[in-house]
Amino acid sequence: QVQLVESGGGLVQAGESLRLSCTASGGISSINTIGWYRQAPGKQRELVAVSTRGGRPNYADSVKDRFTISRDDAKRTVYLEMNALKPEDTAVYYCNMRNVWVNYWGQGTQVTVSS
Repeated sequence: QVQLVESGGGLVQAGESLRLSCTASGGISSINTIGWYRQAPGKQRELVAVSTRGGRPNYADSVKDRFTISRDDAKRTVYLEMNALKPEDTAVYYCNMRNVWVNYWGQGTQVTVSS
C-alpha cells in the first residue's frame, strides 16, 4: 500500500502563492492519473486539477490560469502551484494518484487565505 504525504499548506494573504507537494512512499511511474481536490467547511470535496499521462491537465474554472499541476516521477512527487490566491481558495487540499488498479489519497493539507 502506497502512502501519500502532503505538505506546503499554510496561512497566506490574498494575492500570495503556495506550492503544495504530495510525495508517495513508493514509485509512481505506473500512476496514470494525478489530481488535487479540495474541501471547504460545509461543502463537498471538489476537483481542483487533474492530469492524465499524455494528456492536457484540466482545471476547475475557479482556478484556471492561477493553479498548475505537475509531477516529478523521480522524486515520487506531485505538485500544485497556486498563485494569486483568494479567500475562496481556503480549504483542505487532497492529492490523488490512481490507475485502473489502485486509487491513493493523501491525508490533506490546510490552506487558509486571509483577505
